Amino acid sequence: MLDSVTADHADPDESQRSILPGDGLQRRPHGSGDAWVAGPDGRRFWGTFGAAGLLVLHPKSGVLLQHRAPWSHFGGTWGLPGGARHEGESAVRGAVREAHEEAGVPEELIRPLFSSCLDLGWWSYTSIVARAAEEFTPVIGDAESLELRWVRVDDVGSLDLHPGFAASWPTLLEGLPLRPVIIVDAANVVGSRPDGWWHDRAGAAARLAERVSALNSAGVPASALGLQHDRWWPDYRFVVEGQAKAMPAVAGVSVVRAASDGDSTIVGEVQSAASAGVRPIFVVTADRALGERVEELGAGVIRPGGFLGLVDNLPAD
Repeated sequence: MLDSVTADHADPDESQRSILPGDGLQRRPHGSGDAWVAGPDGRRFWGTFGAAGLLVLHPKSGVLLQHRAPWSHFGGTWGLPGGARHEGESAVRGAVREAHEEAGVPEELIRPLFSSCLDLGWWSYTSIVARAAEEFTPVIGDAESLELRWVRVDDVGSLDLHPGFAASWPTLLEGLPLRPVIIVDAANVVGSRPDGWWHDRAGAAARLAERVSALNSAGVPASALGLQHDRWWPDYRFVVEGQAKAMPAVAGVSVVRAASDGDSTIVGEVQSAASAGVRPIFVVTADRALGERVEELGAGVIRPGGFLGLVDNLPAD
């Protein structure tokens, strides 16, 4: 529990809100990965199983940064809430856990956008960039922070940044405006495999949507979308028509039930996303005519075989 945490800001729109530490804050007990790792070149890095940090983005507030305590590695600089991963812990899980413990980041309000990994072979650091669904007030949870502050994206470069964060910031910055969406032509994808789907169209669509939900949790390799970094977490719009519209809702997947034909609905979804400034947009279909229509609107096309390859080969973590 914190004693008298206060908000200190002079900006009327509160985009530079700072949360300053109270008295009596302690360092957290060490976890399974909290130790120095020495490399063959003599350099040392924190985290037996690697480390991860969370860059939280909010459209109005900016990005959440941590002013590091003087005793910490590169103390006095600004960087991401984060730290050593636990044994067997994924980078996403580690980054979210550390940010919650250090900065009170509410896990239920954030969704990963993309990850960027520095992998030295014997040690790695993964930056997880996440969007915040709502503005929240960060809270210092231990002695590792001098201050937590929402910083406008344009102002980040003016701060004294941790060297690792300073090196990665330019490429992270390029990814911040992106918000990929994948629109799935469910009838076309289900129909690409002769597994008896015609006996239960709603059930077949629901089974595919469950697999898409798992992909939504795991993320997509950046190479599959032609994007930078390592993995991306697109939004999914799952378009169903005819008997398949009877399928139930599925967590993590926006099910769009076509009022008439599926192709027109998919084109409408592409137009809606483009009008909202969402980019890049992808449509999963083997329908050549539909593919040409959405490409004219600026969307990319992913073949069902390639998409099913992604859902068939999800990472273990």
